[in-house]
Amino acid sequence: MSFSGARRDRQDDGLLTLIGDLPELVRNLVVAEIDAAKTWVRRAAKDAGIGSGWMAAALFCLFWTVPMVGLTLMFVLYIWLPLWASALIMVGVGLVATALFALLGILRFKRLTRSENPVQAAQHDINIMKGDDGDF
Repeated sequence: MSFSGARRDRQDDGLLTLIGDLPELVRNLVVAEIDAAKTWVRRAAKDAGIGSGWMAAALFCLFWTVPMVGLTLMFVLYIWLPLWASALIMVGVGLVATALFALLGILRFKRLTRSENPVQAAQHDINIMKGDDGDF
């Protein structure tokens, strides 16, 4: 019952023969779709892994670049202020940036917990079809 790539002429086949071949054709279609999905997932996972590696390399470079930018700004401020004051200003800027990014992250996580996940939505729809209105 394996699928062969060669097409055969079905012009003279009767209705019952065609109906009898239908389960095999459906099975072949399902197997082909599953194989295509596996291939897509494999390719997407490989691309995601390679992309993640490049992003990790970029973050490593950024990890060392951000302190250098801060140090440069501190030395620029040192032109007008004492070194301790310019360092204190840069620490303050870093703390404010950290607090802002943390607040943005917390707000994003709150949005995540507010939304209904697809499993909950499907369960709610099933309850409606059963006649149980759920929590309304």
